[in-house]
Amino acid sequence: MSTLLPRDDDSAPIPALGLKPGGAHTITITATSTRIATAFLPDTRVIGIYATGPVFLRLGDATTVATATDHYFPADTYYDLSLGGGKRIQRTHIAALRAGSSDCILYVSEKE
Repeated sequence: MSTLLPRDDDSAPIPALGLKPGGAHTITITATSTRIATAFLPDTRVIGIYATGPVFLRLGDATTVATATDHYFPADTYYDLSLGGGKRIQRTHIAALRAGSSDCILYVSEKE
């Protein structure tokens, strides 16, 4: 069975990534947009996310704010996201807003 890896802007396969030491973040998501307090490490290009409840997400800089029109992310799903870099703008923060009626937790893992 073959495995398909994600590809970068030059169509080169991106190998599977490990968890970055010191790159774990946990944020409580409420009815008000919340973002991680510290920027992702400069060499982080991919993050893994998992939310215990449905949320709306936005990647951006230190001023980014999530709204109900941002990307919906379902509860109990693990997903990898690109932060950009290289030929794209590097995003340094993630913000989230709960999409349901209950607060939840968003776990973010920087990858190397």
